[in-house]
Amino acid sequence: MLVSGPLLAPDEALSRAVVRGLPDSVTERLSDLGNVQVAVPVLALATAYAVRRGNRTGALAAVLAMALVPALVVPLKLWTARPGPLEPWAAGYFPSGHTATAAVAYLGAALLLRPYVRGPWPAAAAVVLTGATAVGLILRGWHWPLDVLASLLLCAPLLLGVARAVRRGARGGPGRPEGP
Repeated sequence: MLVSGPLLAPDEALSRAVVRGLPDSVTERLSDLGNVQVAVPVLALATAYAVRRGNRTGALAAVLAMALVPALVVPLKLWTARPGPLEPWAAGYFPSGHTATAAVAYLGAALLLRPYVRGPWPAAAAVVLTGATAVGLILRGWHWPLDVLASLLLCAPLLLGVARAVRRGARGGPGRPEGP
């Protein structure tokens, strides 16, 4: 059980200081950005666009990364059995699945669009959406700050793999001409 350590006291103090700092109607909507029903369709659209443009390698990597999110998050939730900020009787809050879903969906979509879009707006939008999800989860009291941070760190290797695959796929792979 993940209930002790040097970071727990500051994590709990920060959470107590900010929970319910905004109206629940706002934080709930921000948190909902990490729902599968909201985030995954964004990734699906970007994946379809990448496939249409010939980047099947990047698209496949993004889909695999999203498929790995529950495969990584669920066992960690079961293993750590960390209680929630507002539900100390419940367990399974570490790491945040909503944050992981948002990060892989929005940042993965931005990576897929990067070769075809001018300007930094996809990346900026992805960071804002992922950050809004994380902030909403913390302010609503559904996750501790460390739950959210752990999810972002957990997703970093997945997203690095997507970025690498997107670069390979965008240039047509080794020894192949560039896609349409």
